[in-house]
Amino acid sequence: MGEYKKLNIKDWAVEDRPREKLLNKGPRSLTDAELIAILIGSGNIEETAVELSRRILASADNNLNELGRKGIDYLTKFQGIGEAKAVTIAAALELGKRRKEADVFNKKQITGSKDAAEYFQPMLGDLNHEEFWILLLNRGNRIIDSFMVSQGGISGTVIDVRLILKNALEKMACAIILCHNHPSGTMQASNADLNITRKIKSAAEIMDITVLDHIIIGQNNYLSLADEGMLNE
Repeated sequence: MGEYKKLNIKDWAVEDRPREKLLNKGPRSLTDAELIAILIGSGNIEETAVELSRRILASADNNLNELGRKGIDYLTKFQGIGEAKAVTIAAALELGKRRKEADVFNKKQITGSKDAAEYFQPMLGDLNHEEFWILLLNRGNRIIDSFMVSQGGISGTVIDVRLILKNALEKMACAIILCHNHPSGTMQASNADLNITRKIKSAAEIMDITVLDHIIIGQNNYLSLADEGMLNE
């Protein structure tokens, strides 16, 4: 039996080379697998880079957001993906995430729960742990700043309400939006979620700061306590 030859992109027919396809037709013409194939350059003795990339994507339900949740160790389990290639894939996914964050931040004005969710989704949707964030807004509901309050879950950490209000007052915020993620994907507000919302809302009112919403971010969806009529519960 003859030996397999490791197929590099330069060995492919010109029309099958994703790099040439990108140069000739533009990046939008490439599939997700072809884009990843450009990053990794070569596959293994049994698969081309595109075939390997398709298998990697299929393992994440062909969802780039889901793939972004996977770590380096997950990627290196695939034959032909060493640490360097895994790091390259992770870096590319992170750049895409940050580009989306920049696009949302440039909009700057929050007109409803959808805008707030779009702001936080790139930051929190891919995480495997829970984070609690605050979005600071001025009188016109334009974004002043955002900051993380805690990691690890609302029920498992102490939310420092004083720190939240200190930051809001220093930045002259008139309103704030609370946000945390549910890595499990469960779109239900827990008793702890409701309790911390009441606590922050009550304290903020004393400082004439309005809590407009508490957004819970899932992998590809969100829950707005304001939309659900739960903000005042």
